[in-house]
Amino acid sequence: MPLQHAVLALLAARPAHGYELKTEFEQTVGDQWGGLNIGHLYQVLDRLSRDGLISSERQSQAVKPDRIVHQLTAAGRAELDRWLSEPTVQARGYRDDFFLKLMAAVQSGSADTLAGVLSRQRAHLLRELHSLAVARRATGLSAVEMLLITAAELHTRADLDLVDAAESSLSSEVLAVAAAAAVRGQRQEADAETPDEKRAL
Repeated sequence: MPLQHAVLALLAARPAHGYELKTEFEQTVGDQWGGLNIGHLYQVLDRLSRDGLISSERQSQAVKPDRIVHQLTAAGRAELDRWLSEPTVQARGYRDDFFLKLMAAVQSGSADTLAGVLSRQRAHLLRELHSLAVARRATGLSAVEMLLITAAELHTRADLDLVDAAESSLSSEVLAVAAAAAVRGQRQEADAETPDEKRAL
């Protein structure tokens, strides 16, 4: 799990307690990753401790409550080295809510519904690109933060290309679904006719 390994990487630099790790993580990767939930971090630390990848020691403080300081074990260092030595492999397939919306829009058989989904997605992505451009102009960004912004920009541009591709390729699909629905409707009407109505035809 990436967060577990990020914690191991931070502890490889020096021992630290929970809030130090949270602060260091957020300062290192910046806003593009998002904040780190302290409750989730403590769950990760518990798991790492159970797995023998870190050791934890309670330290008393004169004024504040005791704090628990964590440090990397030899097994933790080996796991961090193993993770760093392997390529990052994305999960097979591509799961994204946008594709489910495209499926729903196509199944509606409405060109207006599809156009609305694509238009709103395009507007959202353009706003995202603008906010990333603003973030890039911030002062004091680390090299990692700049790289995260670049990655976010590249992904957003790719998503915009996907919206364009959907616009050009799915319009005919919507028409086909609408035509099939019309044929089904005619058949259902025909099946619903009484024997007398059919004889009259």
